[in-house]
Amino acid sequence: MPIRFLTAGESHGPELNIIVDGIPAGLELLSEDINKDLRRRQGGYGRGGRMKIETDQVIFTGGVRHGKTLGSPISTRVMNNDFKNWEVSMSSHPQDINNPEVKQKIDSKFVSRVRPGHADLAGAIKYSHEDIRNVLERSSARETTSRVVNGAICKKLLSILNITVISYVLRIGSAGIDPNTLSSNYNDLFLKAEASEVRCPDLNISEQMKLAINEARAQGDTLGGSIQVVASGIPVGLGSYIQWDKRLNGRIAGALMSVHTVKSVELGLGKLVSERYGSKVHDQIYIDPNWKGKSLRYKRKSNNAGGIEGGMSNGEPIVFTVATKPIPTLIKPLDSVDIKTKQNTQAHFERSDICVVPAAGVVLEAMMSYVLADVILEKFGGDNIKDLLDNYNDYLNKCYQR
Repeated sequence: MPIRFLTAGESHGPELNIIVDGIPAGLELLSEDINKDLRRRQGGYGRGGRMKIETDQVIFTGGVRHGKTLGSPISTRVMNNDFKNWEVSMSSHPQDINNPEVKQKIDSKFVSRVRPGHADLAGAIKYSHEDIRNVLERSSARETTSRVVNGAICKKLLSILNITVISYVLRIGSAGIDPNTLSSNYNDLFLKAEASEVRCPDLNISEQMKLAINEARAQGDTLGGSIQVVASGIPVGLGSYIQWDKRLNGRIAGALMSVHTVKSVELGLGKLVSERYGSKVHDQIYIDPNWKGKSLRYKRKSNNAGGIEGGMSNGEPIVFTVATKPIPTLIKPLDSVDIKTKQNTQAHFERSDICVVPAAGVVLEAMMSYVLADVILEKFGGDNIKDLLDNYNDYLNKCYQR
């Protein structure tokens, strides 16, 4: 694939490492382009104590010189401030467990009580771990920090093509907004959402969401919700119908589903298409009477398809709605088992958010941005930004004359 990215590092290890390969040379890229999304990921009403410890900032270690990409792999790292409290228990070097102080530090972080809804049990069995710490350190949503780094780089690439990717929260628990009441001015929705602690564009519903989070906290519980992710400025023809794995809807849906907390993904009308006549589902087409040759002359009367038909972008905004589960680490733990003692018990509790829905939107933006940047480079190529822009603009001009 044109863009590849790899992440490494544990939740309480010394740092997170991210390598992004395939970004053309000459893209202007500063640490602040990434740090602003890292700050957004750490915000949101209902976050836990870890966000008070970390102040995530990216450090470039390769692939960028004097504020521009070189065309070589971009290597970055994000330091874990909390590692100073875990240096012994998360050390990469063998430890002397005959030393009582060392043994105590390691034993205090040992986990054998699995958490329902997390990777704990399956991961321990699959990788033959006795200490579930070996599972939860990597399966932790701390890994989404690395995805946001990659996504922010891809966003910067998309921005030079006038493509934007945004998100906003539709629901947290029982408090929600009817998406049918929202305007199609996505930039306005985004600005309103960014002014809300729960990233909802409706201020009244935002307050209801905060109350729902407060209630869950008081009960020792957690909450999930739903988020809409929108890409605007998308040209016709990204993706393809010629093979199943080239379909854009499948590639984006797979990327969004890979995010830890996601349990369902819907494109456009989503499941509502199963309840309506075809005449109420498919987006009718007309010729734009104001067409002057600088845009696509074909317009839609609606966008129920969510901007993708036949596995390809159709020129309308790409709209996905994503449902996220409640965090599986509860202050009042659920019934579970201890895989060491083989006894029924309660799940492990270490530290938990009450709700990560607002932050999850930032991660979803990152994953959609990655897929879109990937398919754009796949279609238009270019080892440097000038070649990419030339190829892209030439294609747009051809589309506008059809």
